[in-house]
Amino acid sequence: MKAIILSAGQGSRLGHLTDDRPKCLIEFGGKSLLDWQLDTLADNGVDEVVVVTGFRDDQIEACLARRGGGPMVRTAFNPFFKVADNLGSLYMVRGELTGNCLVWNGDTLVSKALMARVVGNRAQDGICVTIDRKGAYDDDDMKVIVDDDGRLRAIGKRIKEGVNAESIGLLAFRGGGAERFAEAIDRAMRTSEGTTIWYLRVIHHLAQNGDVRTLDISGEEWGEVDFPEDVGPAEALVKGWGG
Repeated sequence: MKAIILSAGQGSRLGHLTDDRPKCLIEFGGKSLLDWQLDTLADNGVDEVVVVTGFRDDQIEACLARRGGGPMVRTAFNPFFKVADNLGSLYMVRGELTGNCLVWNGDTLVSKALMARVVGNRAQDGICVTIDRKGAYDDDDMKVIVDDDGRLRAIGKRIKEGVNAESIGLLAFRGGGAERFAEAIDRAMRTSEGTTIWYLRVIHHLAQNGDVRTLDISGEEWGEVDFPEDVGPAEALVKGWGG
């Protein structure tokens, strides 16, 4: 399995923490967020990784050069990271969307156990969105409506009613799902709104016209780093994960 990590953005909502470094290089427990991600993939047998870079790509390249092991990593530079949302990053590497692969947001930490469930979920071909559940969802959550049988019905931040899960920013593709996604990305980028939408908007549209599945990882450990107040919980999270 191959992983594509989307790390092109600056993370401006983190304020001064990302004035001169991409948010994937913020450190937690002595390791950058990107290092945590790569180590988690390596521990689960994912040995090929494509990191999409943009803001201060030189720092990301230096971080990767310092690594002594782990998966084989190559980078792809997205020169449009300032004017296109993360759909643009995936458009730049759409040729990598083949076979069994993961797409992982560069601001999300997940435990080794959680990743093991995603990598080991071979029962579901096609497109599978990793979801979690909680009692209430806020405006910044990537909200999801999922059927009792695990089929995705809707995904987006603006959903107001029927929300019963959230996306954690980690997708798995098998059995032609990646190729189907790549074709949809190409179509979406050719529309007038292509540079302004998130890639999960494309997943939403695919779910209206076909089968998109979900994997519920409720109870597993993960965290997203979007705002300064997310840093403390992320630090606490990785303390239990070891080095």
